[in-house]
This record gives sequence, C-alpha cells and structure tokens, in this order.
Amino acid sequence: MKYLFPFVLVFLAIACNNDNQSPYKDLPNEGELKLLTYNVAGLPQGINADQFPLKHMHLVSPLLNAYDIVNVQEDFYYHDSLYKYITLPYKSKYVAEVSLGDGLNTVSTIPILDFKRIKWNQCNGTDCLTPKGFSYCRLRFNDNAYVDLYNVHCNAGSDAGDYAARRDNVSQLCQYIEANSAGNALIVMGDFNCRYTRIEDNIRKMDSVGLTNVWIELIRNGVAPLQDGNSLMDCSPNATNATCEVVDKIYYRSSAKIEFTALSYQLDDPKFYDSDSMSLSDHRPMFANLKYKINP
Repeated sequence: MKYLFPFVLVFLAIACNNDNQSPYKDLPNEGELKLLTYNVAGLPQGINADQFPLKHMHLVSPLLNAYDIVNVQEDFYYHDSLYKYITLPYKSKYVAEVSLGDGLNTVSTIPILDFKRIKWNQCNGTDCLTPKGFSYCRLRFNDNAYVDLYNVHCNAGSDAGDYAARRDNVSQLCQYIEANSAGNALIVMGDFNCRYTRIEDNIRKMDSVGLTNVWIELIRNGVAPLQDGNSLMDCSPNATNATCEVVDKIYYRSSAKIEFTALSYQLDDPKFYDSDSMSLSDHRPMFANLKYKINP
C-alpha cells in the first residue's frame, strides 16, 4: 500500500487542476468578428401581408452559420425552423413564458455567459402584447477578456405614445449599460425602430455611453445625419450607402482590455432572398466586421 500513496497524490493533483480549468477554449489575442443583426419576421403568418415565415424561416437558418455573432429579433413563432440548421456552438435558449416571448435570441462561435432578458419599462399599443425589451450577455474571449453583448428591439409605431415609449426604451437601455457594463467592451445590435433623422427619437443618447455606430463611422465618415425629420430612404439599388438609414443598428465600444476597429459595414445581401427574388424578411440583414485585439 505504501507504493500507492505517491500515485494517489498525483491523481488528486491532476483532478484538482482539471477542476480549475475553464471548459472553454481561449480565443486568439487578435482576430476578426463577423457580425449580423436581423429581424427575422417571426410573427404568425397572416398577421403581416409582406411576411412569409412558413416559406422563409428555414431558409434563414443555414445562412446564420457564416457569422461569429448573430442577434435576431422577432424570433417568435417559428423558432424550431430558425434553429434547425444552425451549427454554431453557442445559442441562447428560446423563452416564451408570456405570449410569444420577447423574440430575442443570440447565436455565436464565442461562449455566451450570463444571458439575461430585460423587459422595457414602457410600451405602447400592440407592442405590449409581447414582453419586448433587450437581452444582455457576456462573450468569453478568455478568462480575463469579455465583451458585453446587447440585443435590442424597441417599441415600434409612429404616434405620440409610440414615440414616448421608444424614447423611454433607449433611456432605459443606456441606464442599464452604465450600471452593468461600466468600463467593458460592448457590442450592441438590434432593431431600434429609431432613425437619426427623426425628430421624435432620441437615438443620439447612445453616444452618451461611448458607443460608435458602424454605419456612421464607415459610410458617413463619422458624420451623423441631421435630426430634421427628413428620412434618408435612398436604399435602392444599393442599400450600403450614406443616404440609406434603416431602423436596425450596430454599435461597438472598446475597453482597456479589448480594442475594436471597425473594418466593414454592409446592409442587405443577395443570399437573403428566395428563388423568386423575395426578401426573407421585411427587414434587410445588417452586417459588420470588427477587428479585435486583447491587451495584456
């Protein structure tokens, strides 16, 4: 028995070391992230005449595998079809405790930790039929480097109650970021139902928490549109231009630990159309590529 004692000690040491190891693989210290935010129009078919989720949702599913971080909105009624062909290793869990749920889900090549769903404090009209809001999670790059990811879907509509609710949504989001992501690197993507040009919207409040809008930075050379009520609707045939603003947005913020550089922005893609040249959703997909660098 005395000869077994050293082997027992070695076994216990290995077991303890394994217990302390993270189950996740560290990302390289430098790399590139392919981002996509997409409102997938997942309300029950027939509610909106320009949406055909029965026909399109399963076509959306495999397209998501080409990206590192994907935020979807309106993942309401056809979640199984949306997730059916996704091979990315990390996926948020579908939740529909109230009505159709909030419609917010994230899939990623990067580990998703601490996923939370936060309901808006204020809503208006039909937006109150689902618990719309935003989600928060942490993406693990390594044990010391994380990015806070937010997925957003603000109140829609264009009457006084809608505007008031949407302004409150943006204010609530900014307050949450300040309280929970102070000093952290951020990626914020989603359907804000806001336009920089719209007088009644307060989307510029996002600047107050240090976020950079990729469309404004890369396509508009850092110059935000005038808030004069004149919408920028020149989106055809080329949607990726300075005079095409949509309600979907992609923002980022660097930190002392992780530095981001925006490399590209794109709105719409031919892959997101069916064989009859019909868009797979009533929203265009929005893409961005970010370079990241983890500082020691």
